[in-house]
Amino acid sequence: MAVKPLTFAGRAGRQLAQGMLQLVFPAVCGACGRSLNSEESAFCSACRSILTTDLFPTCPRCAAGVGPHAAVEDGCPQCRDSHFQFEQAIRLGPYDGLLRELVLRLKHSMGETLAELLGELWAENAQARLRDVGADVVIPVPLHWWRRFRRGYNQSEALSSRLAARLQVPCRPRWLRRIRHTPQQTAQTPSERKENVRGAFRAQSWARLRGKAVLLVDDVLTTGSTCNEAARALRAAGAVRVVVAVLARSRTLGNP
Repeated sequence: MAVKPLTFAGRAGRQLAQGMLQLVFPAVCGACGRSLNSEESAFCSACRSILTTDLFPTCPRCAAGVGPHAAVEDGCPQCRDSHFQFEQAIRLGPYDGLLRELVLRLKHSMGETLAELLGELWAENAQARLRDVGADVVIPVPLHWWRRFRRGYNQSEALSSRLAARLQVPCRPRWLRRIRHTPQQTAQTPSERKENVRGAFRAQSWARLRGKAVLLVDDVLTTGSTCNEAARALRAAGAVRVVVAVLARSRTLGNP
């Protein structure tokens, strides 16, 4: 099929602009800052390999790393006695090393571009697993409006938009609200974390959640308390299934 002259000109113009931009602002790795070669995109090959290689089998219920012969039909030792409102959890990798460093960078006002790059890498790497969820909608775990104002963005929303685009399902960040400000949970025990977020989320009354399968997106899962309360609110509004997707899963339920 012949290419229209205007279409060809527009495409050539974009390629020329991208080439000139590359000369002025050479592409660098979003993780280590090393200059990227022509075959690399967003992250260098070394960092990309580290971020997308999960060395451990994971519990299908809470995404914790488990031993190669662990029985996980009813969950792993970390979550077997927990009562989750979500069906399962999927992770990109463990909250350790380079991935942990990048997750911490996301929590600052300048982290939005990095969040988008990580979201795209995650979507590309985990597309098959995420598609198997059969989600009708992708929803990020919301920040309280005051924390979002101070940070300038919600990292979970930036991540979820990239996952939703790859899965070709709608992303609905406004369907779930955090209705009260909760203190930082870093130094809290698992029971304190659970109490801290109790009743902290509510689905919007106009959100069309009834009968929907939801992919709930967050950056880190530690005890599962935050995702559990968010899932509870979604289920109360009519969602039939909630599956959690997180960039990173801490090694133990007690880790920050």
